[in-house]
Amino acid sequence: MKYEFSPVTDFAKLENAVAALYGSGAAPAQLERYQGVLQGLKETFGPVERAAVFSAPGRTEIGGNHTDHQCGKVLTGSVNLDIIAAVTPNGERVVRLQSEGFPMMTVDLDDLEVHPEEYNQAVSLLRGVAAWFARQGCHLEGFNAYAVSNVFKGSGLSSSAAVEVLLGNIFNGLFNEDKCTPVQIAQIGQYVENVYFGKPSGLLDQMGSSVGGMVTIDFADNDHPVVEKIDFDFASAGHALCIIDSGADHADLTDEYAAVPGELKKICAHFGKRVLREVPEEDFYAALPALRREAGDRAVLRAIHVYDDNRRVEGQVEALRRNDFQAFLTQVRTSGLSSWRYLQNVVPAGYKEHQEVAVALAAAERILNGRGACRVHGGGFAGTIQAFVPLDMLDSFKAEMERVLGTGKCHVLTIRNVGGVRLV
Repeated sequence: MKYEFSPVTDFAKLENAVAALYGSGAAPAQLERYQGVLQGLKETFGPVERAAVFSAPGRTEIGGNHTDHQCGKVLTGSVNLDIIAAVTPNGERVVRLQSEGFPMMTVDLDDLEVHPEEYNQAVSLLRGVAAWFARQGCHLEGFNAYAVSNVFKGSGLSSSAAVEVLLGNIFNGLFNEDKCTPVQIAQIGQYVENVYFGKPSGLLDQMGSSVGGMVTIDFADNDHPVVEKIDFDFASAGHALCIIDSGADHADLTDEYAAVPGELKKICAHFGKRVLREVPEEDFYAALPALRREAGDRAVLRAIHVYDDNRRVEGQVEALRRNDFQAFLTQVRTSGLSSWRYLQNVVPAGYKEHQEVAVALAAAERILNGRGACRVHGGGFAGTIQAFVPLDMLDSFKAEMERVLGTGKCHVLTIRNVGGVRLV
């Protein structure tokens, strides 16, 4: 047997692990969540003697909007919202995952090829992660899992990446003797999202969830990204990190997301290159007339954003390292304006009446009134915005944003220092 499980009844060990992960103040509520998934496992699949428990956090993109898929630079961090799961072997060649509030996902371990009909469905992530480990020669056996999440769907906190990292840690811990590093688990997640889920994402989301803490990443070599930790506490600078749900849904916007790397690919094709990182910026500007004809004006503007946002990431990191938070906020604001004007991922093409992200940004800018900073968050077009809010106005900011957008739409988050993990 290639895996080990801790007894469900060993709550002392679980309690210590939960306190270490979430902090003593949050530990009681979090321990209830873990007891809940263990109970859910029992109620869904029957009594179990042993189980393992896992956690994978959501992530927030702090800098580098749509730069990762061009082998660029990003600043990201895992947050204190996560997906947790209790897992037990079932002695079969079938994996079953029951996520609270959703239909059960079932994958036959003897059928791990890509299923096109599963594109954009969560079951494709389960099949894809299992397939990756099987192709590495790992010994796989069936298991039952019960999961709950407070990484709300459409949050811009990358719930799909958190699922991929969670599953990567489960398969890595149970069948691969924890041989994969957090970076490798992130790369597995990107592969699965691209190939099995059918979404051409970069690597930022998975890295932000898997590695843990706030990190800056250089994807110049996508197979060997350079990851550096950034030790900074936003509260020490008198600000809170907020993620605001605009109320818009990503569900039918895959084509909008795919158009960004697709148009940049046209720019790169002019130079015979694969990604924009391989195209010198001076060559790009020298070729503007031809690029406008071949790729179109929007593609040109999107490329300008990517070049500039890579530099802004460097500026953000430098500002945080020298404890110049106002310089950091300036970079956040200019990145947000660039995303809106050049990258154009605030309003989906053709939308007139429904511009939820733009309304959320307008409301946040009015309330902040020159203080703090806000920007579109993550992929854009729908979902969320990000705001750095002075602590002395946090309550009023949250109340006013929720008056405009709805109760429960403004989430105050902190950076979590641990990525995907097995607790016991």
